[in-house]
Amino acid sequence: MNKLFGTDGIRAIAGEFPLDEKSVAILGRATAALLQAEGLTPRILIGRDTRESGDWIESALTRGIAAGGGHPASTGVIPTSAVSHLTRTFGFAAGIVISASHNPYHDNGIKIFSPEGYKIPDSWEERLEAEIHAGAAVPPSGSPGMHLDPLYLREYEHFLSRKFAPGPGIKPIKIVLDCANGSASIIAPDVLRSLGFTVIATEAEPDGRNINEDCGALHPEKLAQTVLARRADIGIAFDGDADRALWVDHHGRILTGDHTLFVLSRAMDARGLLRGRTVVATTMTNMGLEKALAAEGIGLVRTRVGDKYVLEKMIEIKANLGGERSGHTIFSDDCPTGDGLLTSLKMLEVMIENDRHLADLIEGYLEFPQVLKNVRVSRKPDMADLPEVVEAIAEVKGRLGGNGRLDVRYSGTEPLARVMVEGEDEDLIEILAARVTSAIRKTIGT
Repeated sequence: MNKLFGTDGIRAIAGEFPLDEKSVAILGRATAALLQAEGLTPRILIGRDTRESGDWIESALTRGIAAGGGHPASTGVIPTSAVSHLTRTFGFAAGIVISASHNPYHDNGIKIFSPEGYKIPDSWEERLEAEIHAGAAVPPSGSPGMHLDPLYLREYEHFLSRKFAPGPGIKPIKIVLDCANGSASIIAPDVLRSLGFTVIATEAEPDGRNINEDCGALHPEKLAQTVLARRADIGIAFDGDADRALWVDHHGRILTGDHTLFVLSRAMDARGLLRGRTVVATTMTNMGLEKALAAEGIGLVRTRVGDKYVLEKMIEIKANLGGERSGHTIFSDDCPTGDGLLTSLKMLEVMIENDRHLADLIEGYLEFPQVLKNVRVSRKPDMADLPEVVEAIAEVKGRLGGNGRLDVRYSGTEPLARVMVEGEDEDLIEILAARVTSAIRKTIGT
């Protein structure tokens, strides 16, 4: 049986299995049935991003939920993290987000949160997958009585405002936002303006097809140009579902989630709020961050790529700050999933309290050169079963020695192998990355 859930839920081309109308309706019914089997009243909250397929996917889901005896409610367009927060705040048995995050508009996805706002366990995913593969028809249920209540969006806005506490007086800060034509398009400018910031909102006119199109966290180059042209203090780039945020400083430099962890871990540590004086990051996190934090007496623990695994490790070691280089940042004291808007407020708070630009706050943090290559693959066998790839990996690790890192993994959401090489010599790591990608392309590439 093919696995349908990846590291971030189900993701596929909208309209194709397992995101065809029938399979989505089956998933809705199966989710309601699973919750009842777990002794929960199947009240389910649904939110989505701005993709044109979101409407019919939500309709199919609600039809299935109603057919399974469930009670769906809708937030409309809203960030992923808001559904996580609202699910536990309002006592829903589950929250469902319809989004493919940073993917192009023709893709979509479904991720499901537990009553506590966490992503559902693997055992639940397996039960839902079995129902989808079984493919039993979902009987028509008539109207499920969906109701889009503005209360949910207002509560999330209030939650964000409550988490922003920079102290007396807000220094004027000009912000350029890149909303990726996604979930942040309305709420992010509104919240930041309500808190007294000057906001220039860009990529905030979604049409169902322009989500992530040459914009957002994956394409922040245009944002960098706008920050310089408008003489802004900071640029913030979200992805399609606003669960990640990246930065442009006032010099036009593009910064990553590693810079986020550097700034916020030091700020939290100075306040005595960094639990265990430890941060959780992933195998993609730059060696420079590890060294910079060690100099401050702050430990860094690595885990697999995926905010799901970051959170699992945070829970395991009782840490309260973790994140990914890609921009997901988790503050487990506040919300159990990455939240681009919350992260933005935390970063702005530190800038205001220290009366410094972001560029000043990252002084002392030097990154190792890092190369990331993607190879489209036809299948995803265990790398250990591919002799040519094993040989290339061993060769590259030998040449890096103790002065660099190699990470080779499959994407959890796309048919890609990802190769990351990090070291002191930028020319050398380009050559070494090419060595591994060539071996992968030769054996399993498309």
